[in-house]
Amino acid sequence: MQTFSIAIHGGAGTILKEDMTPELEKAYLQGLQDAVDAGYAVLEQEGSAVNAVKAAIVVLEDNMLFNAGRGSVFTKKGVQEMDAAIMDGADLSAGAVAGIRNVRNPIELATEVMRNSNHVFLSGKGANDFAIKQGIKLEPEEYFYSQFRYDQWKAIRDSDNYSLDHTHHQIEELMRDKKFGTVGAVACDAKGNIAAATSTGGMTNKKYGRIGDSPIIGSGTYANNHTCAISCTGHGELFIRSVAAYDVSCLMEYKGMSLAEAMNEVVHKKLIAIGGEGGMIGVDAQGNYALIFNSAGMYRAARKSTGESEINIYL
Repeated sequence: MQTFSIAIHGGAGTILKEDMTPELEKAYLQGLQDAVDAGYAVLEQEGSAVNAVKAAIVVLEDNMLFNAGRGSVFTKKGVQEMDAAIMDGADLSAGAVAGIRNVRNPIELATEVMRNSNHVFLSGKGANDFAIKQGIKLEPEEYFYSQFRYDQWKAIRDSDNYSLDHTHHQIEELMRDKKFGTVGAVACDAKGNIAAATSTGGMTNKKYGRIGDSPIIGSGTYANNHTCAISCTGHGELFIRSVAAYDVSCLMEYKGMSLAEAMNEVVHKKLIAIGGEGGMIGVDAQGNYALIFNSAGMYRAARKSTGESEINIYL
């Protein structure tokens, strides 16, 4: 059995220790721990990388602290529109959804698209119709409601502004958190197969059905056994323009770079050159992982079968 590993993220951005309350920091760290443990448990039982990343993402989607699933932010219309993607590095199969509503776990719907739809990318009402056909669990609007997300939206809903951050209204003075809200997971299983998954609620007050990089294969999510599995978090428009996730794979395939070298090239040079802020997590088929970001912080955690583990928030 070869080395297996998993890495997760819960978003990146201006995340400073001096702005974080001890209680909130503890809650974030516990949320990350729960998610990485859920994914690692699948790998320990010799489960697939795809099932491991899905398991980790489900835990994050169910946690109100993260902007995905239950914790998704409000759009201009005062509803939640969620995006997600998953990719299997073994055969390059992939599934993605965008602009979906009332789906408890968007990553489960993306997985159904990958496995049972003969398509890669479904959006809006059609994706919701497919969710119903596949028996995916739906939730009422109230399930996705949280006071701090609502208060943040209310403060800007009458303007043309959108917000990439998640200021927790009740503790605004103590925690000024400009965060690119996405969750992601990458894993390498005991057979050397790798996978990536990403899920997000997008931007507060977003309009026109805006879609970021998270569900776009090659931009926010990518996996190929010959190179790497990548999940990104940041200002989505810049990650789309730079095809960030696939670029890491290309640097490994065509330039012979290691996982960490390729990720550093994209995050610290290529993205910065066009004003792109955020980060990414990655694994390769040898079980190596890397957590790279150019912002002040990134919610992140990782575990490896050789005993290595880490969980962190700040730079």
